[in-house]
Amino acid sequence: MSLQKHIPNSQKKNFFFSSLLGGKIDLVLPPSVASANFASISLMNGEETVYHSKDFDWEELRQRIENDPTLHYHFLPFTNQSLSSSALDSQSWNHFHARHSTGKFFKERRYLLKEFPELDSCGEHSKVLEAGCGNGSTALPILRGKENIIVFACDCSTEALERATEIIYASNLVLAKSRFRPFCCDFSTSPFPKWLICDSCRETSLIKDFDDDKRDLSDIISSSKESECCIGGVDYVTLIFTLSAVPVDRMPMAISECFSVLKPGGLLFFRDYGLYDMTMLRFEADQRVGFREYKRSDGTRSYFFSLNTARDLFLAAGFIEVELEYCCVKSVNRRKQKTMHRVWVHGKFQKPL
Repeated sequence: MSLQKHIPNSQKKNFFFSSLLGGKIDLVLPPSVASANFASISLMNGEETVYHSKDFDWEELRQRIENDPTLHYHFLPFTNQSLSSSALDSQSWNHFHARHSTGKFFKERRYLLKEFPELDSCGEHSKVLEAGCGNGSTALPILRGKENIIVFACDCSTEALERATEIIYASNLVLAKSRFRPFCCDFSTSPFPKWLICDSCRETSLIKDFDDDKRDLSDIISSSKESECCIGGVDYVTLIFTLSAVPVDRMPMAISECFSVLKPGGLLFFRDYGLYDMTMLRFEADQRVGFREYKRSDGTRSYFFSLNTARDLFLAAGFIEVELEYCCVKSVNRRKQKTMHRVWVHGKFQKPL
């Protein structure tokens, strides 16, 4: 089977203050083809489904979807916006992760260091906050890719944190138990804990740096929570398929919290469901709880972002746009003769210096 290769967009773009757009696919890149801009997944019968980053034009998809009368209910105005309890959200995600506790549900996002190469080229002992870590599918490749990186990972679901901790600890990574620091937090309703960033640092953005040249990693980790005020914020925040699960009315606070814990010049990496993704079109009319917002039968939510919506949310919080683009990926199951159109939003945003 021939595989069309593309030059990775990440090699063509500046990482800071760029007005160019970027972004590629949201799938696992096999090590043998890690530098190519595609991925393939083996099926049970040995066939492969091949993915590319620009398989179709999003505008053409939009026109086709909006002209389909059977899908018209997706675009109707929604006046009675549903409000959601944080406790109910956490309970729904606890049940979700309890039901999907087997290894079959876990899919390591190996593509992350290719999509966000700053994580691969970051400085020694850089600190990452994985906001909404789920079962650890984002944290694991980051920890695996950089032996000195520290990942602080939060989630509103205690079940998710347990699954993530089990997976990370079983991975045999160097200092995995010290470098992976999970904690429970719903950052769409509550501030991040003060040991992560204290009130003084929030207000003044005075970042307390460690003298990494004179201290080893274990010393830094052991003292990070015991310093006078806090760990001084983080260098990077990853927001990977998390914001879409947050009720729309709470998204501004969630993004503002991510902004507050970043050091000046720090980057936020964003990837989530895009408008007209096939999963959006599978929702029935009675599952709508807001405009472009849906609730599954298990109580979990999903929102589908346009570029403008994502841009407005992050810029309103104070971020600078670095990259923002749709990833349009066509998956073809040749055995079943089924084509699936996936749409994700890829973005990088920076906290001003």
